[in-house]
Amino acid sequence: MLFPVEPLPKLVGIARLAASGELLEAKRVVEYIDLPTRRFLNRTTPRMPFRWTINPYRGCEFGCKYCYARYTHEFMELTPEAFEDRIYAKQFSAPCFRAELRRVPPRDAIAIGTATDPYQPAERRFGLTREILLVFAGEKGRYLSITTKSDLVLRDVELLREIARGNRVHVNITITTLDEPLARLLEPRAPRPTLRLDVVRGLSAAGIEVGVFPNPIMPFLTDSEDNLDAVAAAAKEAGATFIGGGTLFLKPCARDIFLPFLEQHFPAAIPRYHELFDGRAFLRGAYAEEIKHRVRAVRARHGLRDSPIEYAPEFDEPDPQGSLFVL
Repeated sequence: MLFPVEPLPKLVGIARLAASGELLEAKRVVEYIDLPTRRFLNRTTPRMPFRWTINPYRGCEFGCKYCYARYTHEFMELTPEAFEDRIYAKQFSAPCFRAELRRVPPRDAIAIGTATDPYQPAERRFGLTREILLVFAGEKGRYLSITTKSDLVLRDVELLREIARGNRVHVNITITTLDEPLARLLEPRAPRPTLRLDVVRGLSAAGIEVGVFPNPIMPFLTDSEDNLDAVAAAAKEAGATFIGGGTLFLKPCARDIFLPFLEQHFPAAIPRYHELFDGRAFLRGAYAEEIKHRVRAVRARHGLRDSPIEYAPEFDEPDPQGSLFVL
């Protein structure tokens, strides 16, 4: 007698949309899939330094072992491992995006690339980030930031300069370490650190406000003063004006990838990671305070800020103080 087959669970929400997407292209390892999208702008929690986020792609091909955003694939009934191999390109409509923007007050900060890199290899094929930036080029008075590890951002230098004439825009380049073998282990498909420093130079030379994120600062891997000092010194030399300093946090999905990675490559660190992260995702206490002081000392040593320089665009909308924003 055959055992009865259990019916598959009914997919809902983003999982249903993802399952209905058309396969756009496939490489040896990575698949690119079309993703129907209701909206591009997503509101953040009050603790974040920006009010809205935009992530043109779901999943990220760079495959960083520490990536916290792998949980987003779980919403689509996919494994955290699939995050770097199944990349979803969101369907974009410029008129619909402009309509979304009209509902966002100009002074609300908007961050592009908070969960997935907006200039990952998929961008060469689909150009979603550029389409979004073309819309911002027609805006005035916006506060915009971009975070990336990719040298592809230099493709859009002239477009960024145009955006900066009417809006406040800055770019964050993530460089966790200058140790290239370590970077290759941690961020296996991302551009090497020297290429990212070239991006800082290129953006700075073009007059684009640019800083470096050594985030996440990883205990016993990239948290030494020597490592942070080397990143800061190189950032300053390349033209960066500010440097970040956020520490690693391990959601369960990231933990499931990162701890086996440590077991394989850095087994001596495992007991300390259990001490720091068992029962929590975020670093707290004496270690976290020590890293804050270390980052502040490195910033001061190299004359770097902790945030971008505020500037007045050439063409800017007057602040509608006291006026009602009509939705």
